[in-house]
Amino acid sequence: MAATRRPGRNHLFIPGPTNIPDRVLRAMHVPSEDHRSPDFPALVKPLFQDAKIVFGSEAGTIIFYPSSGTGIWESALANTLCRGDKVLTARYGQFSHLWVDMAQRLGLDVIVQDEAWGTGADPEKIGEALRADTDHKIKAVMVVHNETATGVTSDIGAVRKAIDAAGHPALLFVDGISSIGSLPFKMDEWKVDCAIAGSQKGFMLPAGLGVLCASAKAIKISEGGGAGGNDRLGHVYFAWSDQLKQNPTGYFPYTPPLPLLYGLREALTCIREEGIDNVYHRHHVLAEATRQAVAAWGLKTCAKEPKWNSDTVTAILAPEGVDAAKIIKHAYDRYNLSLGAGLSQVAGKVFRIGHLGDLNELSLLGAIAGAEMAMIDCGVHVTPGSGVAAASSYLRENPLSRG
Repeated sequence: MAATRRPGRNHLFIPGPTNIPDRVLRAMHVPSEDHRSPDFPALVKPLFQDAKIVFGSEAGTIIFYPSSGTGIWESALANTLCRGDKVLTARYGQFSHLWVDMAQRLGLDVIVQDEAWGTGADPEKIGEALRADTDHKIKAVMVVHNETATGVTSDIGAVRKAIDAAGHPALLFVDGISSIGSLPFKMDEWKVDCAIAGSQKGFMLPAGLGVLCASAKAIKISEGGGAGGNDRLGHVYFAWSDQLKQNPTGYFPYTPPLPLLYGLREALTCIREEGIDNVYHRHHVLAEATRQAVAAWGLKTCAKEPKWNSDTVTAILAPEGVDAAKIIKHAYDRYNLSLGAGLSQVAGKVFRIGHLGDLNELSLLGAIAGAEMAMIDCGVHVTPGSGVAAASSYLRENPLSRG
């Protein structure tokens, strides 16, 4: 009789959802309660302030929605823009492509700057487009900070400098779903107007809680009829106004996801105890160890230059003639290891190791060992132990904490 139980646990190394700390799981194990009770604000009100730490913001306004990050994308667009408004965006991966698609389906006029997959947003090109827009018809610039499909991180600070150098008033929207809480994010310094996050990545929670941080400029525009006129994009569930009326008192306009709020409180405590700068440092060290392993295997990453390297996910190019999907399937079936699949243009060409959230050196080495074994089993010519040796040597010399 075939075995029906797989001993041990699944090793989750996709770029989200991420591993959930045991203490966060315990914090979410709560009974239902009255979300209109006098006691409820004691849980909720601190979260609006405490969540700002991962956004690098003091001046922003936090809004929570029971949704994935995609819902937060929609809320950012629907509350600030009008039908027919022009928005400018760079497209260089599956998730930037999906944001373009959403904006178009909502009725926006999207100016797309296509970049090679494996690169990111080009601040110079963005600046050129804005300088040419002398009538200021472009109402927003949309950038995906960390493109998980290709393992690429764009320079948001450079994008802001380009907007300012052009003297353009466009809003800056940033998808930080796979970066916020894991990579340095400086909302106030970069003057980001809408920063978008999801609970299942750096927040180390299950999916289902979308988090938005909005600037005073974005809030003011949302209250005044939009950036481009009166034909506002439709929004009801995602209306900021309904949230902002009730959130200051510690309540929501509709039923909130109670377990996720308790989990968020504990996850933010974890981040605060580790220290946000240590969180960023840890992610960088783990990412560099992964890249050391890739180099030892004789393989390349999808990111075309080191400046594009993501510290939350590494997309690894399979050798010519090798189906990366076969490696992913074998890793799961044989070793109970979940690796990220290639998406769209890179489907079957890459497999991805996610290294964000709650993990340490030994966690990562398990993923590298599993990926190495799966590749060898699938006929990839890799020296056994080479990736593990390279990564472990790097990790021994580079502690995860700066103290």
